[in-house]
Amino acid sequence: MSGTSNVGSGQVYEAGDQRVPPDSQKGGSQAYEEGQKNSHLGNDSKDSRSIANRLAASGPQNTQSTSDDTSSSGKSKSAETRAGEVDPTAPAKMHGNQPSRGARIDKELQDEEAAILAKKDAAKGGSKSGGTGDAVGKK
Repeated sequence: MSGTSNVGSGQVYEAGDQRVPPDSQKGGSQAYEEGQKNSHLGNDSKDSRSIANRLAASGPQNTQSTSDDTSSSGKSKSAETRAGEVDPTAPAKMHGNQPSRGARIDKELQDEEAAILAKKDAAKGGSKSGGTGDAVGKK
């Protein structure tokens, strides 16, 4: 059929590039090379790994740690993070900066709440009444 066209030469229509070369012309090279290590994302949704393999590769994620030095993600907390949990202005002071307005407000609220709790504890310690808990079992 390549001879019936009037456009272009016959070489354009030859399918020599689509034919499988004979074994004598094939080289001994491998079709695919091994990929680089860590060249794919571990959480790639289009990866062909099974769910079991993905779970095994991810490791323990939802383990509850009793240590205060680890966060919920399992990573250890830095000294700055631990100081920020106790005093909101501490991380800025650790870096030699003035605390932000929000951190100062948080510190004031924290101090006010601590004073209120101390006041309640002092009032609770003075009298032996159980408050609303005593009236529950009585008729």
